[in-house]
Amino acid sequence: MAQMSGGYDLNLFISPPDCNFLCSVCHGVLKRPVRLPCSHIFCKKCILRWLARQKTCPCCRKEVRHRKMVHVNKLQKIIGRLEVKCRNAEAGCQVTCPLAHRKGHQDSCPFELMVCPNEGCMLRVPRGALDEHRQNCQHGAYHRCSLGCGATLGPVERANHNCYRELREAWCQRQQRSRTLVLCLLQHMRKMHRTTGLIRRQLADFLEEDDPLLVGAPQEEAEATPEGSIGVEVWEPQGQATL
Repeated sequence: MAQMSGGYDLNLFISPPDCNFLCSVCHGVLKRPVRLPCSHIFCKKCILRWLARQKTCPCCRKEVRHRKMVHVNKLQKIIGRLEVKCRNAEAGCQVTCPLAHRKGHQDSCPFELMVCPNEGCMLRVPRGALDEHRQNCQHGAYHRCSLGCGATLGPVERANHNCYRELREAWCQRQQRSRTLVLCLLQHMRKMHRTTGLIRRQLADFLEEDDPLLVGAPQEEAEATPEGSIGVEVWEPQGQATL
């Protein structure tokens, strides 16, 4: 009954709570207690539901106005120190803690039921078994790498996947291929340099062999000129001078 209304279930507490901590409407332990002008205290949720039907106090039947209700913070703190069991006690959790810290424990309790995050899977499994379930879940067979490399991985691949290592190995392989290409290019350049040097030497030798022929050509032309033509040119001016 208390679970369906505003108060805490009595079975939640390690020791039976004081009767002054009980709500007269739900008969559970007061949750967010508020005091009416007539000094009676109820769970806030319970009294609001009651006043929606009747405008009187459930105990003394005096008329009540909403604005006259007062939160009893001191009582709430006292109730918050009461020792309670984890709500997963029946599932095997043995932890006990103050009521005020119960929510914090539930957020880390290994027995707390969690919804499988894989799309399409409707199973609820204990938090402590969630990782194992996700690895074997049929709805989560393939997912993209959470590190951002873009790879689509199955359960077995995800267990061994390390994209940082794989990217480094791929980078090293590419570096090795680049070194090989550079060495091959250098070998071709050395071969071209040797071939160019050989061609230059052969051309220089060829030009040296042709130089004597080029130098002797004017002498041969001079020898081929008739002697008489030169004599006439010399003789004629002498004859004119005699005359």
